[in-house]
Amino acid sequence: MALDQFAKNDSLTTIGMKRRKFIQAALATAPLTTIDPPLAIPERAEKGFKISKGEGRYHGHIQLKGVNANILDVKVSGKDTNGALAVFEQTSLSPKRGTPLHVHPNQDEVFHVQEGRYAFLVGEDRFELQTGDSIFLPRKVPHAWTQISEKGRMTVMLQPAGKLEEFFVTMAGLTIEPSQSEISKIFADHEMQVVGPPLKVD
Repeated sequence: MALDQFAKNDSLTTIGMKRRKFIQAALATAPLTTIDPPLAIPERAEKGFKISKGEGRYHGHIQLKGVNANILDVKVSGKDTNGALAVFEQTSLSPKRGTPLHVHPNQDEVFHVQEGRYAFLVGEDRFELQTGDSIFLPRKVPHAWTQISEKGRMTVMLQPAGKLEEFFVTMAGLTIEPSQSEISKIFADHEMQVVGPPLKVD
């Protein structure tokens, strides 16, 4: 009886060893494409640069048409950071106007109010910002903002840069104010999705 038990245990050990060898061989021959490659680190600018007050990089002043008539100055372009970051200064000239409710699937945004008052809707939360306030808008969360004061100015930071700079250039190049369906298409062409109307303020 003891010999039979020993033989059974030896047989199970042999099966276990064969199973381990089979699994090891299968893993060794598995295609390497199932493992994500390490993220590439984008090249960084090797020299600093200054953008003077009232100036915009590459495009000069970008005068928008469509959702509002504000002026955008590119302070740090996605071209400067290999797409990692973009910074804009917005001069707000459109009281009671702003953006439709929209989503950036891939970018986080930060707004810093330099002057004026604004209303923001982020998800279901409404905020009022004034001079000195900042707000973080996470990617994939619907948001909109509307200018409350007669004039205003904000710094807008986007990470990664995405296609917002090109969106501003496209909006500035319009010859007539676009329809809502045209605005939705322009947003979609620049990696944004319109999901609702603009934010109303009294």
